Amino acid sequence: MASAAEHEPHGTHQTKKATASGWIGSALEYYDFFIYATAASLLFPQLFFPKGDPTVAIVASLATYGVGYVARPIGAFFLGHWGDTHGRKTVLIVCMFLMGISTMGVGLLPTYAQVGWFAPLLLVVLRLIQGFAVAGEISGASSMILEHAPFGRRGYYASFTLQGVQAGQILAAAVFLPLAHYMDKDAFNSWGWRIPFLLSVVVIVAGYMIRRNVDETPAFAEESEHHEVPESPIVTAIKNSWPNMIRVILMALMNVIPVVTTIFGAAYAVQPGYGIGFHADVYLWIPVVGNIVACVVIPFVGNLSDKVGRRPPMIVGAVVSGLLSFGYLYAISIQNMPMAFVMSLVMWGVVYQGYNAVFPSFYPELFPTKTRVSGMAISQNIGTAITALLPALFVAVAPPGATDIPMKIGALTVLITIVCAIAAWSAPETYRTHMNDLGNPDAAPVPKGEYDRLRERAVAAA
Repeated sequence: MASAAEHEPHGTHQTKKATASGWIGSALEYYDFFIYATAASLLFPQLFFPKGDPTVAIVASLATYGVGYVARPIGAFFLGHWGDTHGRKTVLIVCMFLMGISTMGVGLLPTYAQVGWFAPLLLVVLRLIQGFAVAGEISGASSMILEHAPFGRRGYYASFTLQGVQAGQILAAAVFLPLAHYMDKDAFNSWGWRIPFLLSVVVIVAGYMIRRNVDETPAFAEESEHHEVPESPIVTAIKNSWPNMIRVILMALMNVIPVVTTIFGAAYAVQPGYGIGFHADVYLWIPVVGNIVACVVIPFVGNLSDKVGRRPPMIVGAVVSGLLSFGYLYAISIQNMPMAFVMSLVMWGVVYQGYNAVFPSFYPELFPTKTRVSGMAISQNIGTAITALLPALFVAVAPPGATDIPMKIGALTVLITIVCAIAAWSAPETYRTHMNDLGNPDAAPVPKGEYDRLRERAVAAA
């Protein structure tokens, strides 16, 4: 049997530094992305669209949220290519600058009352830039951590990418909470909402300082040294890895769960047209608490995937979280805040993490080093782009005044999560495959006994 060293890239593995960089960078960048999501649900219908039919305003505002996801596949093509040809480190720095600048721009926009339809037009342009920028974040950060991590611990370390994303969501809601609660309502609607967007200057400065100090990954450096970097990684990925790209597209539809929880759920609970009557500052605590629980759960699930494989937790997480969406929406419909809290914690904070904590290792492991960022970025962002159109669809299917909203939206949600589970079941298991063999359909996984010994050695070394 060939030694592990023959199947793993040589060079210095900066596992902890790469993990910290991925965590902090993802937290800062997704803080930017999700403060927009929060504002689109709670404020933008009144600020950037004409007053009149509340359904039209809600649909239009949530559609601008979806526009950011539509831009993600475009960004994935450009940023995925950059990450596979120029390295993981450089693409992450580019993503950080684009995201920070566009988010600050939202905080400087005039409202519909000031400039009419020019306001939502500018809003859409900046959201497009946001979507373009975030397209390379998860794939770039996941690939960097994965390629720095020791064999047997890739699932654990890569999961911190998503822990950073959840932390960014906590930060986004936490910034809005004191502002919405303590500021005068008119002052908050006039200028207070701009503060979280303008604070994105921190993203630009902190993100650059953090990411410039991480070395390129051994896998990419080795590939560059051997002159094996492809001229067109996108073409290579589509040609050689199209079945796995389709699987990732379908698995990425799991984004329906956070969409139901934080976007449609927020509009359903808060917007006057639905008549539920939750106060914005109170409802914001639901995703905050859910994400706090998720931050605790994620590393444990990532570690579990190193023991039992990537597919089992993903399949269970997909199906069960879909089923729980019925209960979550029902709790909102009967105006039961304690029940909504509990359902949010169970569905999003715990069960959904079976998927959320594992895909940062599973997706990049389905592709070889030369096309890893492109293959994951393009596929994942096509899937999330599809789900990001769901909030507007959900409002169209279940507009203010509709009946059986939990049943209608819950049924759509569980149908989508079943598709995700089937895609995960059909994918090859990757957790016992060496780094240099990933993406090779003929690669033999390391025997379980040998793998467990190597993993125990990696745990002891850490």
